[in-house]
Amino acid sequence: MKLSILDQAPISSNQSARDALIASVKLAQAGERLGYTRYWIAEHHDLPGLACSVPEVMLSYIGANTSNIRIGSGAILLPHYKPYKVAEIFNMLATLFPDRIDIGIGRAPGGSAQVTNALSDNFLQNVYQMPNLIKDLLHFLDDDFPAEHDYEKIKASPVPTVSPIPWLLGTSKKSALLAAEYGMAYAFGMFMSDQDGQEIIQQYKKAFKPRKSGQTPKVILTVTVICAETTEKAEEIALSARVWSLQQERGEGNNGIPSLDEAKNYLQDHSESIKSNNMIVGNPQEVKKRLMDLQTHNGADEIMIVTITHSSVDKIRSYELLADALLD
Repeated sequence: MKLSILDQAPISSNQSARDALIASVKLAQAGERLGYTRYWIAEHHDLPGLACSVPEVMLSYIGANTSNIRIGSGAILLPHYKPYKVAEIFNMLATLFPDRIDIGIGRAPGGSAQVTNALSDNFLQNVYQMPNLIKDLLHFLDDDFPAEHDYEKIKASPVPTVSPIPWLLGTSKKSALLAAEYGMAYAFGMFMSDQDGQEIIQQYKKAFKPRKSGQTPKVILTVTVICAETTEKAEEIALSARVWSLQQERGEGNNGIPSLDEAKNYLQDHSESIKSNNMIVGNPQEVKKRLMDLQTHNGADEIMIVTITHSSVDKIRSYELLADALLD
């Protein structure tokens, strides 16, 4: 099994944003040491508890502090930006870090309506134009605009020896079919979707049209996991993330990921028990079985893990246990 990391750069209640970003670098380094295939970092804007608004800046820093793990965006929110500029940024990264760069693309706003307006004037119109934006981006990355196109003679410089690999991230049939139409690899965000991943992935594979000779459909399945030596310990660690998710839904997550004590106090003060979600929590053998079953059921080539904990030590330990259980 191939395992990878999706990092949302969460800020814990005892951290500053800088602390969280430094922890992200250490996570990427741990992933490289443990044999994870790739490390992606997300883009969010003015969302309490999440530190990374500019993944391309973090990727340059992480690339300089790692040696061989693939690094990329999960995702660049394309409707906010011009495809040419995005291609320039990732071609620059691919020039600095040859054959290591992924460019994950998404269509979500990544923040509130006010933030969306501050970032771009025509976000909704650009969402509708997403197929055309992706088409232009791929032409810039592949340097293959057709003759007589307005951009035929433009290059997204510097042009790297090995181009960034484009992925489309999504949670729906619509995103899967768009990825298939343009010959892109596809990452299905199971961790934030109630959709049937198996059906969506099958539709993607069936509809896939190679953009280049030899291309085949490739699928990442992204899931939330917390693993510890015992089930009881894993459930205890997971309480912080579950409470923080509840606080986010209520607009109360301004203080970051709570500690275990803070999480327990919150639940006590609100006189309620936490609802379960689609998070996978358990000891290494329990999590291994769940992930192997998910991979087989959904037909994924790779599993990408999101882990949010209050303690960076617990987070890295979770990834260590998964690597010991699932990676050669």
